[in-house]
Parts: sequence; structure tokens; C-alpha cells
Amino acid sequence: ATTTTTRTRTSMAAAAAAEANNDNVVSLELTKPLGIILEEVEEGAKSGVKVEELSDAGSAYAHRDVLVKGSVLVSVMEQDVSQMDFDDVMDVLMEAPSPLKVEFTTPPPMTDYDVGTIVTLNVLQGNGNNNNPTPIQAKVGDNLRQVLLDNKFEVYKGLKQRLGNCGGAGQCTYCAVNIVDGDGWPDRSEYENNKLKKMPNARLACINPIQGPATIEME
Repeated sequence: ATTTTTRTRTSMAAAAAAEANNDNVVSLELTKPLGIILEEVEEGAKSGVKVEELSDAGSAYAHRDVLVKGSVLVSVMEQDVSQMDFDDVMDVLMEAPSPLKVEFTTPPPMTDYDVGTIVTLNVLQGNGNNNNPTPIQAKVGDNLRQVLLDNKFEVYKGLKQRLGNCGGAGQCTYCAVNIVDGDGWPDRSEYENNKLKKMPNARLACINPIQGPATIEME
């Protein structure tokens, strides 16, 4: 079992502010695979790692209400990893047993809508339905891919995608959708920029929690 990871540049000041506030400490016991996409707090520096995205294929996804984007990994099995470089943190995670104890500090909420708020998603699927969106109700914080699947939308088309998809691990890109007219949705992550270079407006449904009302365009 592995943890999906990536490296990007981010603000060290934001991470330091979160670490200074003990009220934002989250302690979890997780089993592998974790399903956490991590990035460096500061590129090339020994300043630890932070959460970029959560995949619904890992155990961390069950804690998505508290383990939000920007959460800084402080310790693994009570070992301080906050001043390690990216590779050293990954080594600690790989060598840790399953289940493992981890501790994060979390930033203030970024969404304009509270987790659990019911919002409307207008889903457009296929060229023939562009003028007839299907409205569905969903909760802020729920995984977009799972909501689409639960509402019987064809996330994976054709035998290749149905048999070859990664199951929500953020790897295959088959669940890519366009999020337009989104209220409260942040810009796509650096991880998505790297995975979806040929689709500049697309988002990976499997690693995006619902942030607010939006129109979702599917192929």
C-alpha cells in the first residue's frame, strides 16, 4: 500500500500559522492506503508536507470534514516530521505500520459554505444534453465522483474506462469533469495541473469535495 504524493510550491507562512494554534491539532489513526496527496510546505526545504487532496479510495477520506486541504503533517507514530524534507517524510510514512497514528495541524476553513450544507449541482452529460441540465442535491464536503456515481451518472464511459479506472485514487484521469459557474470552488490544484495538462479546464472528480453550487459538465 502506498500514499499518493506530489510536490509543489506553497506558502510556509500559512503552515507556520496553523502550527502555532494548538486548537487546530487533529490526531488520527489511519490504515493504509491513506489516500492523501501531499505536497511540500516549501519546495526544496526541510519544512514538512501538507495535504493537497484526499482520495475517496483511502482511509483518510472518512475524516475529510477535519483533514482539509492545507493541513500540515506534524508527526507520524509520535515522530516529529515537521522539519523534514519531502523524501524523508515519505520514508517515515512508508516504514510506518498499518494502522498508524498521525497528527496534523489544520488551517481555517476556506469554503464559503459550511460542511454539510445542501447545494444544487446542475449536471450536463453528453453533447445532446447541453440545454437540459439535470439538477441534483448534494452536501458540501461530499466527494464529487461518489455523488455523480450515486446519482447514476456515467462517470466512466466504455469498457476501457470501466475496467481500467483507478477507483478514485486520483491517477487515471477518467473521472475528469468541468466545473463551471461554481460558487465557493477554488482554482484547481497544482496536482490537477500536472495530471490534466491536455485538459486545462478539467477537474478530477475523485479528489474534489463539493464546495458549493455549480454546473458540472461531463462528456
